[in-house]
Amino acid sequence: MIELDFIMSFTPLPAFVIWDITYACPLRCSHCYSESGRRPKRELPQEEMLRLADVLVSMRPRAVDISGGEPLLVKGLQEVAARIVAGGVPIRIYTSGHGVDEVSAGWIGRLFSIVHVSVDGADAAVHDFIRGREGSFEEAMNALSLFDHLAGHRGERAGGQVEFGIDFTVVQSNFHQLERLCSEVAPRFPHLRFLSLSSAVPSGLANRAGYAEHELLTDEQRAVLRDSELAARLRVLARGVARVVLSDTLGPPMQPNQIATTKAFRRVMHIEPNGKVRGISQYEGTVGNILEEPPEVIWRRAEERQCDAFVRRELSEVRTMKDWAAAARNIDRHFGSSEELMRISRRKEHTAEAHCKDF
Repeated sequence: MIELDFIMSFTPLPAFVIWDITYACPLRCSHCYSESGRRPKRELPQEEMLRLADVLVSMRPRAVDISGGEPLLVKGLQEVAARIVAGGVPIRIYTSGHGVDEVSAGWIGRLFSIVHVSVDGADAAVHDFIRGREGSFEEAMNALSLFDHLAGHRGERAGGQVEFGIDFTVVQSNFHQLERLCSEVAPRFPHLRFLSLSSAVPSGLANRAGYAEHELLTDEQRAVLRDSELAARLRVLARGVARVVLSDTLGPPMQPNQIATTKAFRRVMHIEPNGKVRGISQYEGTVGNILEEPPEVIWRRAEERQCDAFVRRELSEVRTMKDWAAAARNIDRHFGSSEELMRISRRKEHTAEAHCKDF
């Protein structure tokens, strides 16, 4: 039963869209929110991707985030991105840097308003450990170098620089490297625009009980991440970087109290590769397919999901990261399809002794 005050809060369409355009990925990140690389890629045929792009343009969101999986593995991504941009909607991309070369860096910098490159360690040992693939750190550094060169070249001409930065997902295994990231990695790229340092949240593989125990930040570590003195020190170390942002969560779309109390509706529509829309961003359970029904209808269902009594009850009890992980598992099991529940049942538990040997 949806209460009247929630009904009055409904919005016609979301302000932002996340499109996980593929579940294909060369990495095996231990915290992967979408289990990419371990499941079918579920990409749409090119014509259907373009049709979905047209639907997104018709919704007029403030921005569309292209994520995955690894978006750069998608053939035809350039055409899809160009279609959205031509419709007047800004797009941003989240990439591991895999496969970026001079040619792709050029069109990525031209089409995407912001480029997020994932870096989860200040050196190859830690980054590759978390990302589950040897050589992934060097790939990320290569991509950042190409974007940095492109930004410097464009900065000398009209048209402005390419805005690119680093997304650092903070877990117990890399918490000790925050200062090294800022002092050693960031200065390598003079035109780097931002460093986003956010704690991992319990979604997908990161909500397994073992992962919550051994890798999600402790309450003490999250408190440190919120400390203004740490933020000031990191900004000094990351000399020249315009923005250094620290967060002990990924923001309102994921914060349990935001969903449980509806103080601020999540304004994010999260679309899976095949067009299905998640009821709540990052949680399992879809509410329709954007290619089959009007987006207004699907978005209404998503907002109803966010107001669901089960969701509110589970998340209102969250006090710690372990609580949140348990609640997320319950929500996933409650709303997940039979296919999703089967996939969840096959997940191997995370252990401290074998951090990523099971991937």
